[in-house]
Amino acid sequence: MSTANSEIVAGVPVTLRIHPRARRLKLRFDDKRGALLLTVPPRTSRRAALAWAAGQEAWVEAQVARRPPPLPLAPGTDIPLEGEPVRLEWIEGASRAVMHAPGRLACGGPRETFARRIETWLRARARHTLSAETAEVARRAGVSVRAVSVGDADSRWGSCSADGAIRYSWRLILVPPAARRFVVAHEVAHRVHMDHGPRFKALEATLFDGDVAGARALLRRVAPVIRRLGRHQ
Repeated sequence: MSTANSEIVAGVPVTLRIHPRARRLKLRFDDKRGALLLTVPPRTSRRAALAWAAGQEAWVEAQVARRPPPLPLAPGTDIPLEGEPVRLEWIEGASRAVMHAPGRLACGGPRETFARRIETWLRARARHTLSAETAEVARRAGVSVRAVSVGDADSRWGSCSADGAIRYSWRLILVPPAARRFVVAHEVAHRVHMDHGPRFKALEATLFDGDVAGARALLRRVAPVIRRLGRHQ
């Protein structure tokens, strides 16, 4: 598989990816980055692939028009924290340290770096919360977890590697706790079964000990807003 960046279609940058198992050209719009991914079968010329993509201009323009605007972590913005609304506040002359009180997250420091401090605080809280919850679920499952970390994957809430490292989206600290704990149960279940077969699903349900379908639906419902928070474009 190979990729290359350099082309533009309808004003949108295109990443071209040659995939060994692709059977046809496929164009996907990435809401997060505002970019296109063009998947190309082997032995298809770059020029032909890009010419085909250029012919999809009307579709690309429609995707861009439907793209929801970003929600920056700016003073005065209401964001969810564990599913509950909090107001972001900048306090002139106050400490740079983020202060959490019911219904608000506030800090001082330079206003231009306010969003960075808020996101750093949210990431730290996510790492702490998810580490503790993962350890508890892993204990019940009778498995070990080598490491827990947080990142900001495009479309995945979590991932579990074969060597026992679990990585979550820091944005899980924004969603309701039931949805977050479902993702934890899902990833810990992968420490036993690395597929999504019946035994995996049974263990996932046992570890979550709740309404799996409801939690999954809740996560899908809140995802569009959660994915936009902190974006600048």
